[in-house]
Amino acid sequence: MFQPERLIRPNIAALVPYSSARSEYCGTAEIYLDANENSHGSAAGNGFNRYPDPVQKQLRKRVATLFNVPEESVFLGNGSDEAIDLLFRIFCRPGIDEVIICPPTYGMYETAAAINDAVLRRVPLTAEFQLDVGGMLNTINESTRLIFLCSPNNPTGNLLRRSDIMAICNAADCIVVVDEAYIEFADCPSLLSEIPKTPNLVVLRTLSKAFGCAGVRIGMAFANHKIISVMNTVKPPYNIGTPAAQLANAALSRLENVESWIKEIISERSRLAFALGTRRSVECVFPSDANFLLTRFREAGRMYDFLISRGIVVRDRSRLPLCQQCLRITVGTAAENQTLLDAIDEFERL
Repeated sequence: MFQPERLIRPNIAALVPYSSARSEYCGTAEIYLDANENSHGSAAGNGFNRYPDPVQKQLRKRVATLFNVPEESVFLGNGSDEAIDLLFRIFCRPGIDEVIICPPTYGMYETAAAINDAVLRRVPLTAEFQLDVGGMLNTINESTRLIFLCSPNNPTGNLLRRSDIMAICNAADCIVVVDEAYIEFADCPSLLSEIPKTPNLVVLRTLSKAFGCAGVRIGMAFANHKIISVMNTVKPPYNIGTPAAQLANAALSRLENVESWIKEIISERSRLAFALGTRRSVECVFPSDANFLLTRFREAGRMYDFLISRGIVVRDRSRLPLCQQCLRITVGTAAENQTLLDAIDEFERL
């Protein structure tokens, strides 16, 4: 049986967590004189003079119910990026331990590795944007601590084969992190159901995409309770502010909006992919299970600059492996997508 505690950095395993005033007292009182707050009130109003709940009890309970997982398997962070950084700090000794990523993929994995001085190993995706399972298994060694997989992948947009992901989980004696930021847009179930029987699996989710709360900055990590417990030990005591928690709770109470948005985005994704494929400036529109389309243009640089001149911002991914001449285009509203297509038509008339 995989034992995650075996991989924890010794100083982290011995860490005595900071004990905040609100973590020492969890009840309800009439007078709070324990946390050196401004008892007169807040310049912002709304009771923000008080520190937030350090363990986000109400929001964690709602998230656990929504995703059908135990509360002790839920970590809430300041975006998924906080969870990514914590995993590096918990498991990777600087300059010693190794991390595997599969480019092209989400750039924050590499950035977090550099910040935490982890040894980075790259096993590129295949030409079909799938995992090179054999190459990954050959790269894993006794120093490997983390493997990051993004499915649906960013920037390619496709799901990684579930069987390949599970093969890596079952073969690797390290933590396998699967980033499912875009899973709501895919016709495939989450890997959350695999966590009870896969103790080295960490699944990342977010409220930034399908839930429309990018500005709120709420990320979620789901894993074996032993991993989550250490993440909660290492995190800052008040990593999610009261306004963010309130807004997240409100968003999760209006799921009918989310379901409607997902359907509309998927429909527009199909329409936009077809329309882009008919433009002569476009060489290829890659299949997508996300809310964006990786699109190869004949002259991606010129197209990018032209769209910018028309007030349309897309993402140039041309410098990434396998993504030469590619722009990543978020699926917008029907009107936004049509404006994009009109701009491309204008470019082609030049």
